[in-house]
Amino acid sequence: MGLLKLTPMMWTDQFRETIDFYKTHLGFDCVSMDADLGWAAMQRDGIELMISRPNEHTPFDRPTFTGTFYFVTDDASTLWKQLKDKAKIVYPLEDFEWQMREFAIYDNNGYMLQFGQDISTDQE
Repeated sequence: MGLLKLTPMMWTDQFRETIDFYKTHLGFDCVSMDADLGWAAMQRDGIELMISRPNEHTPFDRPTFTGTFYFVTDDASTLWKQLKDKAKIVYPLEDFEWQMREFAIYDNNGYMLQFGQDISTDQE
């Protein structure tokens, strides 16, 4: 028995705004959506995530997540330039001692999104 993939399901009461955030700022495509159910599937570069209004069986005051969504990228610097003026910053682009170039932002719901690039083989 193996696990095949993990697809985050992000709950929001800002359904359309969240789809727009991921499309406009992060380049995701909305590949499937049911507006009546309040559900959408988003995709970019082999990464998938789902956006959903919370169902009536689960209490929901606001989006919460005790972790972060960590995206590995091949060009953190360019992505930083594209996003830094379009979202609330958690921390700016920085090279860390563990050989990662990273930054973090909040999406429109307050979910933390981190972006990291392995720079251990960088020739700069």
